[in-house]
Formats: sequence, structure tokens, C-alpha cells
Amino acid sequence: MDRILISACLLGRPVRYDGRGRKLHDALLDRWQSEGRLVPICPEVIAGFPTPRPPAEIRGGADGADVLDGRGGIFEPDGRDVTAGFLAGAEAAVAAARDNACRFALLTDGSPSCGSGFIYDGQFDGTRKPGFGVVTAALRRDGVTVFAETEIATLADRLDRSRPVS
Repeated sequence: MDRILISACLLGRPVRYDGRGRKLHDALLDRWQSEGRLVPICPEVIAGFPTPRPPAEIRGGADGADVLDGRGGIFEPDGRDVTAGFLAGAEAAVAAARDNACRFALLTDGSPSCGSGFIYDGQFDGTRKPGFGVVTAALRRDGVTVFAETEIATLADRLDRSRPVS
């Protein structure tokens, strides 16, 4: 049975930067949780960031892959560079995926860590841009297929197709 790395906030845990959860209400998620498939993680909390904490965004036209490669950074609104903490969170997420044999991840879109379809543009004005966060980039490089919470049905289909035929 495939295990799924999941953003802890999607399970309602109050770990987001604003101190809240972002509970995803879906029967698939409930089923996977009852089957013991879910491996919750908040990379930012594991890296030592407090909850609540200032928001952070990737700057300079970069995305998570650029941050991993040292061509971009993650900053708070006051200009504080928090890149090192986000990189530590990405390493922890990859380790958790490996330790739990997770080939798939369901992550919160928009986050500088977990975004997989979009992130914010680094200006802290709510402007979205296509791209992905540093955790998504690190997981993909390690062979984990990442889905946004809006893609849960696609993940379910992928899980069904990867199930061995008996």
C-alpha cells in the first residue's frame, strides 16, 4: 500500500504561518487516513520556525528549484532571509518520504515550501505566479510525485493505477 506524505495543515493541524490549519475535507483523505497511509509533515515547523510566524515568499523570479540551486532565496516581509530554514525543512521532508517509503505527496499549494502549482511572487501583495516551493522541488528531485490539494482526485487515480493487480 502506497503511503502519502501530506502537509500537516491539510489535516487541520494549526501549523501554518498564521497559526491555523487548512483542513481538506474530502472522503478520499478520510479513507487514506483510516488506512494509515498518510505521513503528515510541516517542513517549516520541523525546521524550527515558530507558529505563528511571519509569512515568507520566494523572491527574484525564482522558484523552489532555484532556491535549491542557490539562485534564489526565501524572505520575510521585513527582508529577513530565511532560506536556510526552508532548505532544512526540505531536507527533513525528503528524509520523511524516504523513511516512510512515500512515492507520492499531497501538499498545500501557494506555500514557499509546499507549493506545487503556484507560489507568491515575493512582493507580499497576494500576486500568484506559476511555480513550486522548495520542498516540492526537493521531493521531485528525489523521485516523489507531488500533487496540490486541488489534485486529490488525480492522486487517487494514480494510486489506483499503481496498485498491483491480484
